[in-house]
Amino acid sequence: MKQVVILGGGYGGLRILQRLLTGDLPKEVHITLIDRVPYHCMKTEYYALAAGTISDQDVRVPFPEHEQLSIINGEVTGINLETKAVTMMAKEAVPYDELIVALGCEDKFHNVPGTKEYTCSIQSIEKSRQSSQLLNNLRHGGSVGIVGAGLSGVELASELCESRPDLKIMLFDRGEYILSNFPKRLSNYVQKWFTEHGVKVINRSNITKVEEHTLYNNGEPVSCDVIVWTAGIQAHHLVRSLPIEQDHAGRAVLTKHHYLPDYDNVFIVGDCASLPQAPSAQLAEAQGDQVAQVLQLRWRGEALPESFPPFKLKGVLGSLGKKHGFGLVGERPLIGRVPRLLKSGVLWMYKNHSG
Repeated sequence: MKQVVILGGGYGGLRILQRLLTGDLPKEVHITLIDRVPYHCMKTEYYALAAGTISDQDVRVPFPEHEQLSIINGEVTGINLETKAVTMMAKEAVPYDELIVALGCEDKFHNVPGTKEYTCSIQSIEKSRQSSQLLNNLRHGGSVGIVGAGLSGVELASELCESRPDLKIMLFDRGEYILSNFPKRLSNYVQKWFTEHGVKVINRSNITKVEEHTLYNNGEPVSCDVIVWTAGIQAHHLVRSLPIEQDHAGRAVLTKHHYLPDYDNVFIVGDCASLPQAPSAQLAEAQGDQVAQVLQLRWRGEALPESFPPFKLKGVLGSLGKKHGFGLVGERPLIGRVPRLLKSGVLWMYKNHSG
């Protein structure tokens, strides 16, 4: 029996699982999915969970059921590339013939003192739950500092603004203006929305230190009841600890067929993979499609393609609360209600047609 192990049931891991289970899976192949929780989590919606506008159940999608699939819930503690085994906390090691590592990302603190100890996060379902409890238990008029004004920071600030309009929300942005990677028209729209809704955007910020209930912006202390860190990501620590070639963010450098150069039975997917595009759920799924194709071709004894076509990503959609949004489809910026409606439709389709 050939043992295929998938570490992580996020967007990339789930997409591979779906493709393999519905693609004439050979009888001699058994798949084991290992994840900390017994369901897929829609990570793109963690900001709303933290803000208290959706429930925990709203971000869950059940894993598929199949006679050739086993699911293990637990914490992975190590990957041994030589013995081809995955070690786990309080469980027996899991051997593999082929391994797919889709463990996702972790916060990157940029060596800023105190960030790990005194900030909260929305990088995992567990941390999002903790952040939700802290944010929604704040006193009337409490202050929240959100460090990092990328997509996650912007969506969290806007959602929290609608959920708790009594709070003083500060969004710290390193750039000259918010969402500087997007067209200026889109950035201006988001900036105007925040101004109209009382969210203070602090541009050209540089967080140098964090203490309990205090962050230091360009050396000046700013009091905050809760500090949320959304200022960067890096590959999962288990991937960063592997003796392999990595990029500046600890992501694994791969061959054109998405496996490690020295281990053609180990695939790295999603936020742990060094790819030309910025990490995203779309990118993880697109890569997952190609990994599933490689595995299926191998199992049939067929040659792998000389190369894969470039990933075709559909664009970016972001929320500004429940009624407004922004997006970039191709080169076309979208603002207002339309991108928010589009995002709601995409999420409905995903949740009702996955798992």
